[in-house]
Amino acid sequence: MNKSKPKHSAHGLVLGIFLPWIVWWGMAEIPNLVWAGEETSVEAVRKAFEQGQYPKVIELAEPLLKKGNASAPQVQQWYVLALAHTSKTSEALDAYERLVQDNGREDEVLLKQMAIASILPLRADMREQMRGAAYTALREMEAIEAMPYLEEGLGDQSGMIRALVTEGMGHVAAGRQSKRFRDALKDGAALVRANVLEGMAESGDKKMIPIITPFLTDDQLIVQISAAKALLGLGQSQYWERLERGVRSEDGYERGASIRALGDLGDPRAVAILEQTIKDSQPSIRAAAVSALGKLQTPSALKAVKGAMFDHIPAVRSVAAFSLGNFPPSDVLPVLTSGLQDPNLGVQTAAVASLLRIGASFTTVAETVERLMQDQNPAARSGVAKALGHGTSQESMVMLKLLIQDPTPRPRITAARSLGRIGHRNSLPILKRTLRDTDEAVRVTAAAAIVRILEKPVGT
Repeated sequence: MNKSKPKHSAHGLVLGIFLPWIVWWGMAEIPNLVWAGEETSVEAVRKAFEQGQYPKVIELAEPLLKKGNASAPQVQQWYVLALAHTSKTSEALDAYERLVQDNGREDEVLLKQMAIASILPLRADMREQMRGAAYTALREMEAIEAMPYLEEGLGDQSGMIRALVTEGMGHVAAGRQSKRFRDALKDGAALVRANVLEGMAESGDKKMIPIITPFLTDDQLIVQISAAKALLGLGQSQYWERLERGVRSEDGYERGASIRALGDLGDPRAVAILEQTIKDSQPSIRAAAVSALGKLQTPSALKAVKGAMFDHIPAVRSVAAFSLGNFPPSDVLPVLTSGLQDPNLGVQTAAVASLLRIGASFTTVAETVERLMQDQNPAARSGVAKALGHGTSQESMVMLKLLIQDPTPRPRITAARSLGRIGHRNSLPILKRTLRDTDEAVRVTAAAAIVRILEKPVGT
């Protein structure tokens, strides 16, 4: 009996012949398909980041980073910034350090962006003090990148926060050019309006004169004084009489504001007026007059400020000690050195600051600095941290790096701020560690210090 032969369809024959080629071709395409999938995922991360959906960025980025794909560096950067934007500063720093380790070098652009991003969430804090810490940090950066975020603070419900913001914006050209900054002249808080007026004067733009002039009749005296000061700064000498009248006012706020304005303007005509004011019965007025005289830097002003070192009120002596730092070293070194022995810690601290400002050897202040650093009062330790921010020596840096590890937040905040002011790139490691501090205000101050250092030219 004949056995029937198995039947093969044409389809089966073709499949049998070409299956190996189909399999090979398909396998060859798999990497391309995977790559296309990665491209889609990376694009999703990018879109989420650009839309400010930072939790989604973290969710989408983590699987990609675990794979270690070719797009990892770009995804890592978004991931670092997303963590910082969501108040996960410590995790952001971990991710940043992994990226640095992979690249073998610091990424200053990313570090700067991360530092700024770590500050931003605190602006929405319910506590005014914490919002103030965030906006203070942004103001201290003196970086163009901070301006849009400072500008948003003009909408804060607190007048004190808005005043802090306008003061910061007024010192930076990009801030003064902001429409919202100028619109703040309509703000209900007098100090906000005053800050905007003074910021306008800093621009030196005489086109501001007709905008400023109506505020000479503002219903708040402090705004009137700021308007007169601004106009004088723009060359409108006829408003000098307004400040003279303000100095004679019975209103303490008006007197103080007028005295400070005279000092800021730097006009020698103010010396005779201020020499009388320095004898005022109110300590706050005497202190304002001493500070103003210190800015004028004339021989007669120096004599008056030296005399204030013997005032019976410590706060006045403190202002005098700090103001002496504006004068030539040879004229003030003996009196400042004696100030280190003042019974008041605030006066000692101010003397340290001025001695460092005039370039005195660190050995001159070393004993006082060490004593203040060991004082049980956190205010004393914070004060010396601020004073050290006026030095430039390696010894000042070493002391600040010790104070940034103080057991209480206040000295740590001040030390971080001072390091940002005088530190160099070799201060970045300790400031980065401070981004992990348990205190929010310390962290944002350290972030601002990092930005300030990165704003400096390399090698300075």
